[in-house]
Amino acid sequence: MTTDKTIDIHGDELTLEQYSAVVHDRVPVQLSPKAIQKMSSSKAHVDHLVKEEQTVYGVTTGFGKFSDHFITSEQSHELQLNLIKSHACGVGEPLPEEIVRGMMLLRVNALAKGYSGISPRTVQALISLLNQQIHPIIPSQGSLGASGDLAPLAHMCLPLLGLGEVSFRGQIRPSIQVLNEVGLEPIQLEPKEGLALINGTQMMCSLLTEAIIQARTLLLSADIISALTLEALQGIPHAFHPLLQQVRGHQGQITTAKNMLALLDGSELTTQPAEKRVQDAYSLRCIPQVHGASKDAYHYSMHVVETEMNAVTDNPLIFPEIGQVISGGNFHGQPLALVADFLKIALAEIANISERRTERLVNPQLSGLPAFLIQNGGLHSGYMILQYVAASLVSENKVLCHPASVDSIPSSANQEDHVSMGSIGARKCLEVIENTKKVLAIEYLCAAQALEFTTKKCGRGSHIAYQLLRESLPPLTEDREGYKDIEISTKLLQHNTLVNEVTRKVDLQL
Repeated sequence: MTTDKTIDIHGDELTLEQYSAVVHDRVPVQLSPKAIQKMSSSKAHVDHLVKEEQTVYGVTTGFGKFSDHFITSEQSHELQLNLIKSHACGVGEPLPEEIVRGMMLLRVNALAKGYSGISPRTVQALISLLNQQIHPIIPSQGSLGASGDLAPLAHMCLPLLGLGEVSFRGQIRPSIQVLNEVGLEPIQLEPKEGLALINGTQMMCSLLTEAIIQARTLLLSADIISALTLEALQGIPHAFHPLLQQVRGHQGQITTAKNMLALLDGSELTTQPAEKRVQDAYSLRCIPQVHGASKDAYHYSMHVVETEMNAVTDNPLIFPEIGQVISGGNFHGQPLALVADFLKIALAEIANISERRTERLVNPQLSGLPAFLIQNGGLHSGYMILQYVAASLVSENKVLCHPASVDSIPSSANQEDHVSMGSIGARKCLEVIENTKKVLAIEYLCAAQALEFTTKKCGRGSHIAYQLLRESLPPLTEDREGYKDIEISTKLLQHNTLVNEVTRKVDLQL
């Protein structure tokens, strides 16, 4: 049973909320009795296969191209140890602790389903590392995203064996030192267990789960910030009329238009068609269509990620109830690879349209406001260069959005001849999210500054957003270090403060 202090792991019920509690809030986990029973049953079946010396991939054979090499029962322990050591060859910067925690949690959850032939004792050893916040050092590069995230997951497993390095209490140390310090013993892997631990999609899934969590904040923030911009430019909310959205029918568009009208409710700054202009530019008029399409992409991506969070992704799989071992390709990351590319494109578009709104705010020919939103321009440059930064970030996003999933390079002597490259797409997705966050933060700054040149009242939701920023940052009256303004604005997005404050008073939907 799940309590406020511990989350039970069943294998098929892990939610995004539970994931966030374990990964971000460090809530401990434990195996459910049902999971322990199912794992014990599949492990007993593996032991029987080894005893009978039946030919089973990765249990009594080598791996990949070596699958035709028979391994005796006396060699089975060494086979699993060698697998982890040889596959721990990743390169690049270490993954952040949150991603590592996500990998550990997701691997435990997949193994808890009871189809992997691994003992509860081994899974409990991984849980002990997670609960005691002993985090393996896992290089970020080296996975092809098929046969799973082999190299990263091998690095995750090294500390179980007293090998590799871990991050513990803010220091990177040899794992054996930390295990001795906390009273944990290295384990010996049983037949199939090394393969069960590393044959999966948990790195790319952890990266994408984090992307889903952050994307929710950005999509709602984009609506809030764009409402401020629309007011600063005296835009026309008639384009958000419900009938207009309904006749097209896309749910994201309908939801976004509803959000915009709620945020702008009571505004004295918006205008009617032909009052100042007949129609707004696309970056204002088409907010429901653009933001809405990204919301629809988000919901599809979230569905795929939530499915993968509770999936069995190793090979072969053990089905003791029918006495079969079935080899297949559940480790192939194609579902996640496609989602990684789809989601990062969707979020890059949020940045693209945001930067165009920022340009409209700072350009006096488009805004009717003081150039670059500063009085005494010339002596002061105002927010001129913030738009440069936004333009640089959206350009960088365009490079990052080249799809990783369209590429494949054969491996293991052409035995593994199609791979997903999902881990690359997932890493790039988080980079796009980080850039998009800063682009929105820049629009937030410029929209709030533009409102300094009017005394009219903002809408119900946009007023909350304006006040929140002004609690931390005064209006720009003379030039100051722009990076500090961007940092303050970004933190309001990053820590969900903006979304939380606005949604307390305004019902926003995603």
